[in-house]
Amino acid sequence: MSLPLYQRVSLKRNLPEHGLKKGDVATLIDFVPSPDDGERGCVLEVFNALGETILVAIVRESEIERAKPSPDGE
Repeated sequence: MSLPLYQRVSLKRNLPEHGLKKGDVATLIDFVPSPDDGERGCVLEVFNALGETILVAIVRESEIERAKPSPDGE
């Protein structure tokens, strides 16, 4: 899977170490290689409702997916 940078992604599982839950939405801002030749990491920026950054976290690429539009189209 190769997601484009600066796009919205959603989490595929809870990540309690970051205070994030499955379905939370973030912006993919970079990729980082694994230090042990494992799965690459994805740098995510999470915003609050006012658009302010509240968290920057690195997660495995397999833990995210392209964000799906909400049922009401927003």
